[in-house]
Amino acid sequence: MQDKNHNYILSKKLDLFLIKFPIIFPIIYGLSLYSFPNYENFIIFISLLLLAEPHFGATWPLFLDKNNISEIKTKKTIYIYIPLLIVIFSFIGFFYFNSFFLLIFFAINMYHVTRQSYGICKLYKTNEKELIYQENLIYFINGVFFLIGILRFYIPIINFENIIQLNLIIIFLLTIIFIYYYFKFKNVHNLLTLITGSIIFLPICFVDKPIHAILMGVTMHYTQYLALTFKIFKKRETNNPLSIINIKGILNSRFFLIILFYGFVMTMLSSYFTNIGDQAFKSLIVIPIIGQMLHFYLDSQLWKFSVKHNRDVTLKHLYS
Repeated sequence: MQDKNHNYILSKKLDLFLIKFPIIFPIIYGLSLYSFPNYENFIIFISLLLLAEPHFGATWPLFLDKNNISEIKTKKTIYIYIPLLIVIFSFIGFFYFNSFFLLIFFAINMYHVTRQSYGICKLYKTNEKELIYQENLIYFINGVFFLIGILRFYIPIINFENIIQLNLIIIFLLTIIFIYYYFKFKNVHNLLTLITGSIIFLPICFVDKPIHAILMGVTMHYTQYLALTFKIFKKRETNNPLSIINIKGILNSRFFLIILFYGFVMTMLSSYFTNIGDQAFKSLIVIPIIGQMLHFYLDSQLWKFSVKHNRDVTLKHLYS
């Protein structure tokens, strides 16, 4: 009984620091960038290697699981043909209308992250009225950040001269919103979940490069996804004899081997080889971009809990 209570408390703490409010990760990223500006590329590389690309890779053990095989076979259009079309579209878009394609990619990226933020609010909801409030705020705030991103990095209307005023306005508005939310619902944990979903793209307002706008705050999204997919994978594989590393049920070698291998390969393609002068090497970044586009689409299907199959093989593990 004592071990069960200990595990329950540990699980709750991990949920708080990895899913509800993983604020430590963008803080580490920001402090590293500020303290070691000469190591900017190294900080980007490490973030891609340890969080970003493994998070994209975590889709595959979740998707290509024995529990999903029959579903994939019966719904080939959703799980095979549309992904093939996405691969073709991404390849053509990257090489033939690159700027417009990257804008589409940026928009889908932000929408995907916003959907996950709202989805996590649903996991921990206490009442429907509060959930609707969270949904409206997260979509509105992230919509504002998307517009700011366009006006900063695609149509550079917002510049150094007015960036300070912009940040003061944003911080003031967010503070008022969060204070009002707390006094309205009196739920600290759900407030933290709302804050996480609302500030993921806040760095768009103050960083000087789009890559940092994507990576810094979105580290919270990466850790949320990795924690959730590992929780599902672990519970699916509790009695799996193929698990060669298992310490009190916490570690599962197959999950980590898959995401680390995927993360290493895609990081090399998106970061290391793109710094080589040859244009052919620079073009290899299309491969991780295609992987990310597939991640955006497949996740929209795998986490669709209006589908009974997904409730049976995924959702139940999040609540068990």
